[in-house]
Amino acid sequence: MHIEVICTGDEVLTGKVVNTNFSYISQKLEDFGLSVSWETTVGDDRDSLLLAFQLAGQRADAVIVNGGLGPTVDDLSQETAARAAGVDLVLNEAWFAAMESFFQRRSRVMPPNNRKQAMLPAGAEMIDNPIGTACGFALDIGKARFFFTPGVPRELRRMLEEQIVPRLLVTSGGQTAVHLKRFHSYGIGESHADALLSGVEALVTDGSVKLGFRAHYPQLETKLTARGRDIAEIRGKLAPSEQEVRKRFGNFIFAEDDDTLEGVILAALTSINATLTVVETFTSGQIAARIAHLPGAERVFRQGIVARDLGVVQAAVGLEAADPVGAITIEAATAIARAARRSTGATHALAVLIDVDEGADRIEFAGNVCLAIATERDAVSRRSRVVGGRDWVRLGAVELGLDCLRRYLQGLPVNERIDFEKT
Repeated sequence: MHIEVICTGDEVLTGKVVNTNFSYISQKLEDFGLSVSWETTVGDDRDSLLLAFQLAGQRADAVIVNGGLGPTVDDLSQETAARAAGVDLVLNEAWFAAMESFFQRRSRVMPPNNRKQAMLPAGAEMIDNPIGTACGFALDIGKARFFFTPGVPRELRRMLEEQIVPRLLVTSGGQTAVHLKRFHSYGIGESHADALLSGVEALVTDGSVKLGFRAHYPQLETKLTARGRDIAEIRGKLAPSEQEVRKRFGNFIFAEDDDTLEGVILAALTSINATLTVVETFTSGQIAARIAHLPGAERVFRQGIVARDLGVVQAAVGLEAADPVGAITIEAATAIARAARRSTGATHALAVLIDVDEGADRIEFAGNVCLAIATERDAVSRRSRVVGGRDWVRLGAVELGLDCLRRYLQGLPVNERIDFEKT
C-alpha cells in the first residue's frame, strides 16, 4: 500500500517550526509495517493545497494530512478537501455539540469562529478527538482514502495510534492483529545492538516478526513488531524473540514498552519506602527534572542541589568547613553524596559531578564524570569520560547517573562499561 503524508502550514514550510509531526507519523507507521512513499509540505495557500491533494489522490492509496483544522482563517484543510472531492461543506451536528460541551466543562463560552471546525465535507467520516476541538475526518479524493489530523502533536498522536493506524491496517489487506514490543536500553550503540541481535528475527520462521531500532542518544529503543490472527498467536510468536533480546542485552535494558528509566527508579524507591536527594553540576538540574515531576515523586524526592561551582555544592551539603574537597574526583563525589544524604535526611543520595575540558576550537568537548550513590550503610561510585559536544556530554552524564542509580537499586553492577565512554 502506498501512503503519502501531507503536512500543512506556512510555519512548517518556512522552517519556523520544526516538523516533528512527520517524523512521528512515519516512525509510528513503520512500527506497524506500514511505510511512507511520499511526503509533501504545503503552505497555507488554497491553490497549492488543492494541487497537493489532487496529486496525492492520483498516486497514493492512503494519505494522512496533518494540520489546517483549526478555527482561524489560515486553517484551510476542510475547505480544500471539499473542493478536491467536489462536495460541499456541511455542519456536523455531533461534533458541534461535542465542542460546546468541551468549552462548557472548562467554564468557557465557545467563540463563534470555532463553528468552522465542525464544518466537514459532505459524506466525510468524522474521526473523534477526545482531547481537543479539532476533529479529524476521512474522505475519498481520487483513488486514495484521505485521513485529516490536527496539528497539535498530542492530539495527532492519540488519533493516529487509536484510530488511523487500525483503519490503515484494514485497508492494507494484511492481518489486522499487530503488536509492538519495545525494549529501552542505555549503554549499547545501534550498530553494536544490531550485531548482538543477529538472527533474532529468524527465530520466528514464518517471517511475521520484524526487528527494528530507534536511536535517540543516549537511549536506544529496540522494537519487535509481530502480525498474526489475534493477540494470543502474536504473543506466542514473540516469546522466543523477547527472551533472546533480554538475554543478549542483559543489564543494559532498563525498561520495556511504555516504562521509562525515571519511572523504574521511582517505582524501585517507592517499593522500599526510600527517599532521594540529587546533587548535580553542569547538568542544569536535568536529573532532578526527570524524576521530581512524576506522580508519586512527592513522597520520594527530597531535594535537588544544582550548581556549577564545587565550592557552592560543598557549602550546600555542609562540607565547606568540616571536610572540604578541592577537586572533582571519585572521593569528592562520594563525600558529597554522603553529606547530601545526611543533611537532607534522605535514604539515598546521588551525586553527579562533571569536570569539563573544552578543546581550543570549542568543538571537541570532554566531560570527566564522577558519580556516587550513598545510603546509610554504604556508598558506590563510578568514573566515566564522555567526549563530544556540550549537549552530548550533558545528556550522557544525566543518563549515566540515572542508569547507575537504577542498577544500584536493582542489585546490578554500576561499573559495567558502556559504548559511549572513552578511555
